[in-house]
Amino acid sequence: MRLVECDVAVIGGGLGGLTAALRVAEGGRKVVVFEKSGEDRYVNNTRVCAGVFHLALTDITADEDALVEKITTITGGMAEPEQTRAVSRDARRAVKYLQNHGVRFMRGSPEPHHNYVLTPPALIRVGLQWEGRAGDVLMRTLESELTKAGGNIARGHHVTAITRDAGGAITGLEGTDSDGPFTVHAANVVVADGGFPADPEMLRKYITPAPDKVLQRNTRKGAGDGIRMAQAIGAALSERMDGFYGHVMHRNAMTNDNLWPYPWYDDICTNAIIVGDDGKRFCDEGFGGPHIANRIAALDDPLSTWVIFDQAIWEEGGKARSFPANPHMEANGGPIERADTLEQLAEKISIPAETLMATVNAYNAAVDAGTTEQLDPPRATFRYKPWKITQGPFYAGPACAGITYTMGGLRIDGLCRVLDTGGAVIPGLYAVGTSTGGIEGGDRTGYVGGLAKTAATALRAAEHITGDLAA
Repeated sequence: MRLVECDVAVIGGGLGGLTAALRVAEGGRKVVVFEKSGEDRYVNNTRVCAGVFHLALTDITADEDALVEKITTITGGMAEPEQTRAVSRDARRAVKYLQNHGVRFMRGSPEPHHNYVLTPPALIRVGLQWEGRAGDVLMRTLESELTKAGGNIARGHHVTAITRDAGGAITGLEGTDSDGPFTVHAANVVVADGGFPADPEMLRKYITPAPDKVLQRNTRKGAGDGIRMAQAIGAALSERMDGFYGHVMHRNAMTNDNLWPYPWYDDICTNAIIVGDDGKRFCDEGFGGPHIANRIAALDDPLSTWVIFDQAIWEEGGKARSFPANPHMEANGGPIERADTLEQLAEKISIPAETLMATVNAYNAAVDAGTTEQLDPPRATFRYKPWKITQGPFYAGPACAGITYTMGGLRIDGLCRVLDTGGAVIPGLYAVGTSTGGIEGGDRTGYVGGLAKTAATALRAAEHITGDLAA
């Protein structure tokens, strides 16, 4: 069995893995990144990302206390305070670190959370057109910097186990590649291979009863390997494992790659309503697209929902964003049903007309009266304005949930050290990015931002390893 010796072994070669590896290499440590894919430009969520660095849809340079409050609010108080403070403090520093290593950013739109967007931009696209854009350029830049700093990426190396000694300290890794098994001796291991969006078993356990009916709005590489390996040596999971970041997509995106990662229904849903095949609302649309997507995925049949809206919403929310549903949804193969009346619309989509009309009428009355919080389920208004559905023609868009990354994962402290099931630190084991949980999700499915969270946690883990960040 071949032996690899290093100070730090990193599992996964995305933004988190490369950032952590680069920082520890600069700190004088011998580091190897073990990447399961063997291709030169291996595809993962980082390489195909839109490239928006934000925290809770807020500019990362905002006041630290304001960011903490925003994250706490959107997660309904679920976010762990130590992690929340750490990420709020260090997201801007992580972006500055990336800039100092040649990663370029631009202002993506007038929206404040688009103040730091990777360039060349990838915000407007059909399908996975990633070459030479955003995340692809980011990864090539970081790999070049890592090589110059003395680090190494071992492609095609599938890690299968994290090892500990009798005293509980980390000793390294075990795995296989094309030449057979290998062993890694390392005093520190960083889990950076992402969450479990593409693993049917974990999805069924934590996210949805029907994993095959949820759109993989990702590169289908996040199989939860790092999480499971850490669990096998006693690591704890975050308190909540049920959330994911994603969007409300056209149902045809399940078979038509031109309908993802864009456009999406989010900006329509948050003005209108979404119903099941019984014609009834089933979630609070006011909490935003990721929350709606989570509630769709949790249904017995995640492919049974319809976005219901009217002409005014189609012209307003339908034209929001840089790649809006109107007109791109239908132009790329996503038909939307129209009818002059709600009764006719219900007939077209085979749902009970009386129930749909009652749902819309109750919703419209609550919007008029300002009592949407009394609906069942309630409708929040603190983030998005609900519009009445009154102006024909009326629309029904077939929907599905698109999952980008999972929000639950390994439990860590503010220094990104993995904790065991008793709450103690596992010496030498760290986790970063979407391999971790505890800062996103909750009953409101609070979305904090995968890229900024990943960069900040990677920097903190690395600096604790090098001794530059004290407990």
